[in-house]
Amino acid sequence: MSKDVTHKIESLKEKIRRHDYLYYILSQPEISDREYDRLMQELKTLEDEFPQYRDANSPSARVGGGVLEGFKVTAHGKKMFSLDNTYSFQEIKQWEERARRGLSSHERIEYVVELKIDGVSVNISYEQGSLLRGATRGDGATGEDVTANIRTIRAIPLVLIKGSVPDFVEVRGEVYMERKEFQAFNRQKAQSGEVLFANPRNAAAGSLKLLDTAAVATRRLNFFAHSLGSYQGRKITCQWEYFKKLKEWGIRTNPQSRLCRNIEEVLDYCMLWQEKRDTLAYEIDGIVIKVNSFLQQDRLGVTLKSPRWAIAYKFPAKQATTDVLDIRVSVGRTGVITPIAVLKPVECGGVVIQHATLHNFDEIKRLGVKKGDRVLLERAGEVIPKIVKVVKSLGTSVFKIPSSCSVCNGRIIKEKEEDVAYRCINPSCPAQLEQGLLHFSSRAAMDIEGLGEAVVRQLVARKMVKDFTDIYFLGEKDFMQLDLFKEKKSKNLMASIARSTQRPLSRFIYALGIRHVGEKAAFLLAQKFKNIGALMKAKKEDFDAIHEVGPVMAESIVDFFGQKSTRDLIKKFKSTGLDPQEKAVAIKQSVLSGKKVVFTGELERFTRQEAERLVRERGGIVSSSVGKVTDFLVAGANPGSKYEKAKKIGIAIINEKKFQEMI
Repeated sequence: MSKDVTHKIESLKEKIRRHDYLYYILSQPEISDREYDRLMQELKTLEDEFPQYRDANSPSARVGGGVLEGFKVTAHGKKMFSLDNTYSFQEIKQWEERARRGLSSHERIEYVVELKIDGVSVNISYEQGSLLRGATRGDGATGEDVTANIRTIRAIPLVLIKGSVPDFVEVRGEVYMERKEFQAFNRQKAQSGEVLFANPRNAAAGSLKLLDTAAVATRRLNFFAHSLGSYQGRKITCQWEYFKKLKEWGIRTNPQSRLCRNIEEVLDYCMLWQEKRDTLAYEIDGIVIKVNSFLQQDRLGVTLKSPRWAIAYKFPAKQATTDVLDIRVSVGRTGVITPIAVLKPVECGGVVIQHATLHNFDEIKRLGVKKGDRVLLERAGEVIPKIVKVVKSLGTSVFKIPSSCSVCNGRIIKEKEEDVAYRCINPSCPAQLEQGLLHFSSRAAMDIEGLGEAVVRQLVARKMVKDFTDIYFLGEKDFMQLDLFKEKKSKNLMASIARSTQRPLSRFIYALGIRHVGEKAAFLLAQKFKNIGALMKAKKEDFDAIHEVGPVMAESIVDFFGQKSTRDLIKKFKSTGLDPQEKAVAIKQSVLSGKKVVFTGELERFTRQEAERLVRERGGIVSSSVGKVTDFLVAGANPGSKYEKAKKIGIAIINEKKFQEMI
């Protein structure tokens, strides 16, 4: 019996470590999060039943479960230096000239460039392949022993993959929190009335210093390795070889790191990521440049605080201070009232900013921001900037939550006491109808070419449409009344509206604009229910079998179809002949799983619908627009503006032949 239990436990450990390696090192997961959790629970159950077979480096030890008394100070085997900063390409060239003077004039110098993760530096020691200790950087010579918290981070292996594992190694890297995790974490803090963290780095640092390991485990911290400390093992000659070794051992490195043959390639890399930084899932604040050869590093040496063989290039600041000229509100397509700060124009991260989101009225209260205040502004990504804090309180009048909608004068309310957002509850609000109809006709939804912003604005203003279905009852004479419309343009728009009645159920569900339901969720719902009637009848428990649909989304769907106005709308849709269905497809694991794909231009081998179906069948997500989260742009003949945008922001562009190979 004991032999069987031991074999089962070791088998589960091996499976879990393999799936960690596939997920964090190769980015090729083979199982869902739910299946992973099932394996972990099975292991924990066995270890609880047979505690004599539990060991400190079991994957189950990551979940935490103890409160620490405090952090002890521990010495690093080799000092952790900080890097000197540069702020221009000229300063990078000056650093390179100094490095060349420190070496022989004929020597070739290669450089390794890495993204400078905005996280917390740690030093992780492994002895005979097992995690021994994790420590903060501290003063460089000593740091705080945070081993228990380091063990909760799934991206950090507890046991190195066997092979050429060193007798001892100190792996240096950054613990960080991804943007989406940071945003979710701050939302939870806001709901609890706690003070929010200013940025992901502060959140990661605060989490790593918690004394409750179970709480740390819930923070979903992540890790990238970047440097070598003390080392006892087979000789490693350079930084690039070290990165390859880390991957062999099962330790995560940043996939964007590059080996450069000269300083010109280094500068190109810096320029590329200065423009693309906002496309990443995590924050970076610059580029780290290192001389590749360890022998050359040794000869260049270090100063009292910094190595001469490495330097950091810091990106232009993404924060600025300016004055709040006014506070206004906007109304979204779901009726949410969002306060917006009108700012005195200021340059921030290379862009002139005139508006910043205040998110919600609780945020205005938390910040204490008023018209006339001087504020600190932060720009993150391509989204509207946000106000971080009030620098100087100069305003006198406190902003009051409006009692009526600024567009339709309708009543605004909180639907639930625990909600943060206020909404306009007038279903005929022009702002909601305008934004909703634009969403309904967008490429990813019903794809009605010609029904753009100018047309929708006129239709709503002239009261020619009162809901989505009204566009299906308009005729050629109706469209001829609109500005710049003649016979041909009217007929083309009518033909596009007629074609939209053939869209599948997944596109129709997405087009309806149900809160929390995106493109991927709409596709999964369509696969489950096959027609709109079945979805309308579904109860909350009917969504339990769909892993990606959580309780919040399920409640939103049930509430949406539970409204009489929605049922009347669907009935009216059916009277137009629109009753979408969905064909069942088998979802396969592939290189496209979880990837966001955009198509542009004319495809030769597939119709656009066939190509999109193939992506979805392989677990991918089809999108209609290029953005920072796009993974691939598939470009056919005569590509449009999406092609130029993808090139500008550095999105991977592939042709139809490459796409066919991928599928």
